[in-house]
Amino acid sequence: MSDKEKKPLLKVEHLKQYFSVSQGFHKIPLKAVDDISFEIMPGETLGLVGESGCGKTTVGRTLLRLYEPTAGRITFEDQVLFDSGDMYDEEGNPVLDSNGRPKKGKRVEVNMLPYRKKMQMVFQDPYSSLDPRMTVEDIVGEPLDTHHLYKNRQERREKILKLLETVGLNAEHAMRYAHEFSGGQRQRIGIARALAVNPSFIVCDEAVSALDVSIQAQVLNMFEDLQDQLGIAYLFIAHDLLVVQHISDRIAVMYLGHMMEIADADELMNHPIHPYTLSLLSAIPIPDPETARHSHRIILEGDVPSPLHMPTGCPFRTRCKYATEKCTQERPPLTDRGNGHRCACWNR
Repeated sequence: MSDKEKKPLLKVEHLKQYFSVSQGFHKIPLKAVDDISFEIMPGETLGLVGESGCGKTTVGRTLLRLYEPTAGRITFEDQVLFDSGDMYDEEGNPVLDSNGRPKKGKRVEVNMLPYRKKMQMVFQDPYSSLDPRMTVEDIVGEPLDTHHLYKNRQERREKILKLLETVGLNAEHAMRYAHEFSGGQRQRIGIARALAVNPSFIVCDEAVSALDVSIQAQVLNMFEDLQDQLGIAYLFIAHDLLVVQHISDRIAVMYLGHMMEIADADELMNHPIHPYTLSLLSAIPIPDPETARHSHRIILEGDVPSPLHMPTGCPFRTRCKYATEKCTQERPPLTDRGNGHRCACWNR
């Protein structure tokens, strides 16, 4: 493998996304994503899982700068797309000045328009992500119009029809409107729109969660076929761990805006380390009644804390049976446990 192939397609360092929320007469930060780092290699699928509200969708939207990041650094194909200028040491700790404040370097924000061709998104809800007033031809053709990717109307139509064929639709569908299609067909239209600019990276935000199981399988197989043909890398956001295991090369687990664990898909499913990952895996339905009877379900006590009032130390400590005094005082870093398996836990 060449050095170029070994370089990550996307590199995320210390990404933070805070939203300002009014509480009475004051505004306080809602920490939707709080200091996460990961990489995605060319042609790789990274699955991102976690319960609702943990910040998965916010991560995807922030990577494409649909939300402007609060802090951190995003690098795509060796080009820095965003850098807040925060400085960190080799262990990932903020570098402080003589007054105890974080040191700042040069802030970088590039124009994203040229990178929209390389970075696309398939949205969660196929019923609301397509304009009901536009025909399928216009929906799929809009990215072609924006980036001027055709010479004449004939070439534009040919490209649109080829894209529809790629996702399992035909020429007859081009002049119809979104409401005339089923959920699976609408999601295919959304995928065709994302493919129109020939991207190298796609964020799939719960792209199959709104679909029937049989349709899910068809769409997942299509994603895999497109990856084999075009070498596309995916950030695949989902709730269903079995779906994520099927399509992902690696899986990352999020909780309350933080990265808890990240490893190869089979490694994480077979040898989980973090207590939260163990709980998620124990909740997967088992089709065999006999096996299900002897399986042990790990029930988490308490509720997910509010991201407006985060617990000190480890964000998971309020629901963890392994929590100690150290967990209260200091947040555990994401450390390597061997073979690229990283986990953020003091006691596991």
